[in-house]
Amino acid sequence: QVQIVESGGGLVQPGGSLRLSCVVSGLIFNKYAMRWYRQAPGKEREMVAEITSVGDGKTYDGSVKGRFTISRDNAKNSVFLQMTSLKPEDTAMYFCYAFIGLNGYWGHGTQVTVSS
Repeated sequence: QVQIVESGGGLVQPGGSLRLSCVVSGLIFNKYAMRWYRQAPGKEREMVAEITSVGDGKTYDGSVKGRFTISRDNAKNSVFLQMTSLKPEDTAMYFCYAFIGLNGYWGHGTQVTVSS
């Protein structure tokens, strides 16, 4: 079955950096586009970044553009989110999502907390 496992979250001070990782198994990874989403308490889940199946196209939400970078390594069935200049409002559970069209799979998330 499909397994999606995120890691790399934690507590970081404002202005700091974190690198999230997501490892995928049980599907043909290089056929799937990937997204990172986040959900803060009391708020709806929102898309943060997206990367095409072969990594030649990237899209970012305006709130993270210039601070976050999405990348992938198809040889390792992995996608990453490098986060810099973190702000308290970036605090959320971050989720990895693999999809083709309307069909997709979610991971269970990794918590990112930005606080002094």
